[in-house]
Amino acid sequence: MYNYYGYCPYSSYPSMQMGSFIRILHASPDAPAVDVYINNNLVASNLKYRQFTEYLQVPPGRYNVKVFAAGQRTNPVIDTEVNVTPMSIATVAAVGRLENIKLLPIPEPRMPIPPGKLYIRFGHLSPNAPRVDVRLPNGQTLFRNVGFEEVTDYIPVDPGTYTLEVFLAGTDERVLYVPNVNLQPNRFYTVYAVGLAGQRPPLQVLIPLDGNSYL
Repeated sequence: MYNYYGYCPYSSYPSMQMGSFIRILHASPDAPAVDVYINNNLVASNLKYRQFTEYLQVPPGRYNVKVFAAGQRTNPVIDTEVNVTPMSIATVAAVGRLENIKLLPIPEPRMPIPPGKLYIRFGHLSPNAPRVDVRLPNGQTLFRNVGFEEVTDYIPVDPGTYTLEVFLAGTDERVLYVPNVNLQPNRFYTVYAVGLAGQRPPLQVLIPLDGNSYL
């Protein structure tokens, strides 16, 4: 069982006018720090595993994204195209082990939040972990049978401090214990499971505030 986690609350992002926004997440557990270029322009330097960039405002369109080991400009580990739709928000995650690393765009849809509630979802980004369920200590299942590269829909929950437990799907074998998760009202959160099950870096979660909370 692992109980490592990272919590990334709302902090310093300014309010911005409506537009298209992307941020980059380094979620490849055995990849080095990287530099990220969009259309050959450097947008992130020395981005380390588990780190997010800030949101970048970009016009809608199709972009070439190259990812290099930090300080290099040859032999990119990723060279692909990403489509940005109008008025969209997305986290673009580098996922998988280094030998088969890829980009996974994860949309963050804008939608109204029920009064007094927040939205939360779960993203499985651990390349060697099997399918999992996410439960509360009272046995309530929040998310069921989520596999690698899958991101659930948002669900509304009450604000408060939660303990999240991750189990192998359909079993009572707990693989991750995440206490003291403080979730604020009128926000969108994604709980990202990253790392490696039974190996290092260990399985843990990142819980950023999603851009649809304030962009």
